[in-house]
Formats: sequence, structure tokens, C-alpha cells
Amino acid sequence: MAVAKKTQGADDKEAAAPNGPIADFTKQQELDAYRMMLTIRRFEEKAGQMYGMGLIGGFCHLYIGQEAVVVGMQMAMKEGDQVITGYRDHGHMIACGMDAKGVMAELTGRAHGYSRGKGGSMHMFSKEKGFYGGHGIVGAQVSLGTGLAFANTYRGNDNLSVTYFGDGAANQGQVYESFNMAELWKLPAIYVIENNRYAMGTSVNRASAQADFSKRGLSFNIPGVQVDGMDVRAVKAAGETAAEWCRAGKGPYILEMLTYRYRGHSMSDPAKYRTREEVEKVRTTHDPIDMARARILEKKFATEDDLKKIDGQVRDVINEAAEFATHDPEPDVAELYTDIYR
Repeated sequence: MAVAKKTQGADDKEAAAPNGPIADFTKQQELDAYRMMLTIRRFEEKAGQMYGMGLIGGFCHLYIGQEAVVVGMQMAMKEGDQVITGYRDHGHMIACGMDAKGVMAELTGRAHGYSRGKGGSMHMFSKEKGFYGGHGIVGAQVSLGTGLAFANTYRGNDNLSVTYFGDGAANQGQVYESFNMAELWKLPAIYVIENNRYAMGTSVNRASAQADFSKRGLSFNIPGVQVDGMDVRAVKAAGETAAEWCRAGKGPYILEMLTYRYRGHSMSDPAKYRTREEVEKVRTTHDPIDMARARILEKKFATEDDLKKIDGQVRDVINEAAEFATHDPEPDVAELYTDIYR
């Protein structure tokens, strides 16, 4: 029996999600969100440059285009909540409040990086900031994030865990084992599926029989919604709904963030599986930072000069981080023998 193949592109599922609740931002919230998204964007752009210069080795997965997801979610969280994600993790670290110098130093393998120069792009942690790591194994963080939620229940606190993973990882088996346990034990776990449409390079329509990832928890009775992951206000609103559900003891919640990455899967990916026109369309019509900028100007929360000043301040922070990372010493050889199980 012949089966018609769907096209490689993902045009039938736009980055914008169905209409949902939109948070009403104050002037300060708009400006704070704009600054944080811009900081992540500039950090990733600088990381890309440094990778091209040979200052960053190994793998490097950039978050450019997806900034609204993690920034909006952080706005819906409280002190004590935990974050865990996969290898596209620099944006999550910055949004959690981790120092750009420490993150960049880790990318360049330096002594004052968050993992003392031994973890690189995919393995950084900060318990102080509630960040429990980027993880290189696809989908592995989902079970670990479920464990964090179990720990919160066991300790009887009011915290929840937010586990980020992509549309590709959503097809991994351990994800559904985790869903089952989380619902069975009513764990305070928010599962954020960052659907950037292409996983490592294959359209969701070619890789997933059910491309609406918000429905992936239905067989476990886990509620889920699709969210416009390019609008930080929509993300915050959905995050608050999910957090309220979890803190009320009702169990886990799934948020499918419809988002889009502008760069390839990693720095070695030329992204030939999509057209330049498709990328440009999202960039020009639905960029999270540009939309926030337009709102700020329209509401007269700031002037063009004010926003240029913010951009300049952000660039200074990122340039300082890059300067620090390139002059920080490499780890002592003795570090090879620390932080290992014997």
C-alpha cells in the first residue's frame, strides 16, 4: 500500500499558536522582558562568533529565535522552583540569572566556568539559581525533571520543576514513563515542549504521527495547551496557569511552545531542510524581540533612544563576558580527577 509522504517543510503549522490568554504587562515587565530576551540574543550571537573563531570547541546549540519561551516562563515562576533542559541551554541559564561571564567561560573551557571548564556548552549547572543542567542525551532531562518534582512532593514544599525539551525529544520513550509517574503521583511538574518544528533536522510532520504535542499527555490524563512561544506575554500567561495547577496539587501540566530557531540545530548544521524564505518570514513577522520592541514604542513605555541605550548596555555586558572568557586561565590538569565517581 503506497503512503503519501508529507513535504519536508513545516509550513502547515505556523510558529504562531492558536489564540490564547495574553498577560497584560506593566511598563517594567515589558522592559525587563525585552532586556532579558535581548541579552540572550546578543549572548548567542557572540557565542556563534566565538565558535567560528575556534574559541569554543565541541558542540554549540544556539537559542536564537526562541528567547520568549524561557523568559516568559521565568516570569511565571517563583524562588525555589527548578529548571532543567537539554543541550540548547544557554538562554535558560541567562534567564535563570546565571552570570554571562561564567557561562561564556564554560563555553570556552576556562577555569571559572560554571563547570570549571569541563562541561562545555551542554553541561552546566547552578543549584544556587535553580538550574539543574543542560543535558546532552536527548530526553534524559525529562526523567530527571520528574525526579525534581518528586523531591518537592517528598519534602512537602510549594516548589515545582519546569522541564524543557524539544519536539524531537518528545518521541523518546522515557518521556512517557515520566508522564505516567508524574500523573500517578500528582507531581508538580511543568513539561515545556519547545516545538521549533525541525528537531535535529526533520520536520515534525515527517517524524510525528501526532504533531500536536499538547495532546501527548492525554492518555495519562495530563492537560496540555498550545502556546504562541514567540510572544513572551502568551508564554507568561500559560506558565501562570500551569504553575497554579501544579501548586494546587493537581499533578503535571504540558505546555507546547510553538517557536522557531533561526540557526541550524548546531553550529555544524547548514539547515538545508528548510528554505531561506521560511526563516525570513518568521524573522520579519513574528520575532519575539521585534514584537516586544514594537509594543514598547506603541505604548510609549520607552523611546527609540531609550531602546538603543538598552541595546548598548546589553552589548557591553556580553562583550565583557567574552573578554573575561578569552583571558580566563584554562583549568589546572588536576581538575581531571575532581567531580568523578570512584
